[in-house]
Amino acid sequence: MEEQDQLAVVIGKNIMRLRKMANMTQLDLADKLNYSDKSISKWEQGNGIPDVRILVRLAELFNVSVDDLVKEHPEKEVLPRNTKLLRRIIILMLSVGLCWLIAVVGFVLFGIFAPNMPYAWLAFLFAVPASAVVVLVFSCIWSWKWLRIVSLSVLIWTALAVVYVTSYVYGHNIWLIFLIGVPLQVLALFFFVWWKRAHIFRFFRRK
Repeated sequence: MEEQDQLAVVIGKNIMRLRKMANMTQLDLADKLNYSDKSISKWEQGNGIPDVRILVRLAELFNVSVDDLVKEHPEKEVLPRNTKLLRRIIILMLSVGLCWLIAVVGFVLFGIFAPNMPYAWLAFLFAVPASAVVVLVFSCIWSWKWLRIVSLSVLIWTALAVVYVTSYVYGHNIWLIFLIGVPLQVLALFFFVWWKRAHIFRFFRRK
């Protein structure tokens, strides 16, 4: 019995360490596992051991092996929230900057090898929705909910604007294309609100 209690303590410490390294709260982890945050707290305090199915899910979630969860490890440094946030912002800015670098390179190459091409500047226009895609991907990975809906909205309207401007400079006025953005925007907002409320309702059902 004492050996099992010791195992519960080790697993609890590992869950807490990995959760903090992933910048997750107990409620965040509980939501991903479809458990209550009280269960997460109980495990982290060594007052119980998750079943094998949950251990496997935790290993997948934290990108470690089950062995890493059940063995004792030296305490690893956990980055403060502000440091982790700053690092993510820098990664995001560099990734968006890469989109604009590609646009500049494309503009320069057109200027060198196709100097008579009148609309090389469109490369900069395409960089806007490309940047929105980058922000959307990272906001989904890091669970930045409000940035997710903002970047999705920017992507919808800038993508339509790119199509409109590109067609316009070639002599086609297709302004009606912007009407497509209205239902897309409504669907995006509906999905965001529904997804958020679904998680809230599921949380209260667990209670």
